Amino acid sequence: MIDRERLAAKCAARDILLTPACLEQLDIYAEMLVDYNQHVNLTAITDPEGIEDKHFLDSLLFASQPEVTGSLVDVGTGAGFPGLVARIYKPELAVTLMEPTGKRVEFLRQVCERLGFADVALVKERAEEAARKQWREQFDLACARAVSALPQLAEFCLPLVKPGGKFIALKGASAQEELDAAAGAIRKLGGRTVELRRLRLPAGDERALVICEKISQTPSAYPRNGGKIAKSPLK
Repeated sequence: MIDRERLAAKCAARDILLTPACLEQLDIYAEMLVDYNQHVNLTAITDPEGIEDKHFLDSLLFASQPEVTGSLVDVGTGAGFPGLVARIYKPELAVTLMEPTGKRVEFLRQVCERLGFADVALVKERAEEAARKQWREQFDLACARAVSALPQLAEFCLPLVKPGGKFIALKGASAQEELDAAAGAIRKLGGRTVELRRLRLPAGDERALVICEKISQTPSAYPRNGGKIAKSPLK
């Protein structure tokens, strides 16, 4: 399905070394993604190089960062990006994939079963509801990709992170503008911005990792319900 040598070379150029086992698992993942996508809308990107660059390499740029350790929750994971790719790249990660859509969760279940990832937790729930229950402040790291603008995303993710942990948002060229808009929300939720780390995909597409640290517990008023988060983002 994917061109393993091409993907490995692009990754190596970014100091990301993929083992034969990783490449085998990514190939299986890509094949299942394209097959399942014929029946359930998972992605608009189905060509091999598009999957390699915009799903796998994009996720690996995140997964290869030194902050990606311990227990990870991928909020609104969709088809598993970046959380499932991170688990392939770093088998030692304790990964939880959080996704409210049942058909996507079923896809993730099938992929995890095929790859032998019995340790990956699948949570069919919205992040704002999960953070008011047993998942509140349970993770070393929360991440999210292509879910919502950063002010809303911070309220979805930071309540899930332990004090001392981190929240990393995968963003594009407008990351700085989103970060400026989210500065107040991040502070109110117990976080502080550590860094905006800029990266590029092979075709030149801009990517950025917004890295935040959880420095205190999230006040009990947060997260609010999903409607309020969407209509009235924290400032």
